[in-house]
Amino acid sequence: MAWGTQHTQTPPSPVKQLLPLIITLVILSVVAWVGYQIYLSMVKIQAQARRQMGDNVVFTKAGVRVQVQDLGTESYVDKTQSWVVKAWNLGSASNAQDEATKRKRHVITKSKPEGSHHHH
Repeated sequence: MAWGTQHTQTPPSPVKQLLPLIITLVILSVVAWVGYQIYLSMVKIQAQARRQMGDNVVFTKAGVRVQVQDLGTESYVDKTQSWVVKAWNLGSASNAQDEATKRKRHVITKSKPEGSHHHH
């Protein structure tokens, strides 16, 4: 009975059965490790950005949101005026020093009065 004989196949070894599973786990663990490293890098970048930029920068899933400080008109004018006044004072101080220096030079280079010369 040739039609009734069965081919006996040896079952695959357990290593061959587990090999695809092991390869899949290795690939998944590598991908997870890379993702974790990217996550750590993002956390470090966010922390450094917060330190350097203050609380005006917020990181969201959509991107980075920068909050602009509301500067009122009166505050803006006050700050601008203070800079103008500082510049004016610095300019005035240097002009006053220049004038004082010119006066000193003028006094030093002025000839002595005629009566102070001694003739022998």
